[in-house]
Formats: sequence, C-alpha cells, structure tokens
Amino acid sequence: MIVNYTPAGWQIIHQQAHALLAAQLAWHWPTLLPPDRWVGLLAAIAQHDDEQAAWHGRGGHYGLTPAGAPANFTHQEFSLEQATGVMNAARFQGRWRSLLTSLHLSCLYENLRGQKKSTDHFLDELRACQQQWRKELKVTAKQAGQAYDLLHWCDRLSLILCRHEIPEMGRAVEIYHGPDGPVHTLAQPVAGGPVVISPWPFQAPEFEVSVEASLLGQLRFKDDAELAAALRTAPIDTLRWTLRQG
Repeated sequence: MIVNYTPAGWQIIHQQAHALLAAQLAWHWPTLLPPDRWVGLLAAIAQHDDEQAAWHGRGGHYGLTPAGAPANFTHQEFSLEQATGVMNAARFQGRWRSLLTSLHLSCLYENLRGQKKSTDHFLDELRACQQQWRKELKVTAKQAGQAYDLLHWCDRLSLILCRHEIPEMGRAVEIYHGPDGPVHTLAQPVAGGPVVISPWPFQAPEFEVSVEASLLGQLRFKDDAELAAALRTAPIDTLRWTLRQG
C-alpha cells in the first residue's frame, strides 16, 4: 500500500493501482517498439507490482506499523515470495515480458546481494535468465535497457504523484532519464494546477491521468482484520492530475 496522511485520516493507494497509473503514463508516450513488444512493455508496467502478499485480514499485523497505523510499502521488508511470484506470472506472458520484469527486480533488489543466500540465488537466476532471453530474442543489452528505462520512468513518476511528492512553490523535481536519453523533471507552477514535464516526452500536448484511493478516518487498528474490514467499506476518491507541456 501507498499510505498518505491527510487531515481527515489515511489515504490508501494500492500498489497495483499505482502500477496502473504508471501504465497510463506509458500509453501516452510515442510508440517506441513493434506492436507485440510495445504491448508487452505496457503489460510489464501495469503488472510490475502484482503478487503482493495475500494478507486477508485473518489476524496478524502484516499491514500495520507497530503503532497500529496502515503500513506504507516502504516499511515492508523484501519478500522473496512476492518477487518470485511476479517473475512466475510474467513467464506466462512470454520471454519479452519476463525480461523486462526481471530487469525491474534486479534494479530494485540487487543492493540486497550478500545478505541472504536465498536472495543471492534469486538475483543470480535473474541475471542468467536475462542473458538467455536477450540471446533468444536477439535483443542487445542496450535495447532491453532502453525499454526498461520507460518502465522505470513511468514507475517513478507514478510514485511521485501517488505519494504527493510534487514540490511546493513551483520547484522542479527530477523524475528519471527516459529511453530518449535526457533526464526529465516535473513542476507544478500553480498549486493544484497542471503538472509541467520538461522536456515533454508525450504525444499529446496535454492529458489527464487518475488513480483511485481509499479514505480511512480511523487512525489506528488493532490488527489486519480490522484494517481489511475498514478498507472494504472505505469511500473511494479518484485523484486526477493534468499533465501539460512546458
């Protein structure tokens, strides 16, 4: 979950919803690849946060901080089960989707190397599979990296939006370097107004994206069951942003 504190309580955005927002952003880029690989890239972006741990609210405190607040995803430890599940799901959609997903997992978790043998084995397997898939698909490391850069770019921008990390007073913040090369920044010159991206990478000069968020007025929960029950009945707010060419 992405957890934002608001004056009324908690705003919860599920990670799968954040990934769908990332896919919305990618959809507006000019098509960079042949249709089959372009669709595969969009699928990898939309599903890169799937296979989250199945806490169903049956006791425990997986979804909570020690203080009983909803736990932001940054408070969760690395889950080998979740990462393996993401890879296993990707394999059913082919080698290209698997390659992109594995590159993302390597990017996220390579810094954990050396901590546990099971994690090291997983990371080694990712590297070996990437080499095999690139060879079979006749894709160079540079070409695969450029496609993955778009996944990373859209993931990063979606997180900035979902976590309300747009700087105040029109200041700019770096997004990431896109597959086109330059590093992109965003700013919001007028509070609540359009978000300006520079340099502008999209096809249309302006468009809108959105994500759904659950609103919780209760600040603390005794266990996962209480949090899960609250989320099932929570009102839903649709957050919207207009992105505009600078």
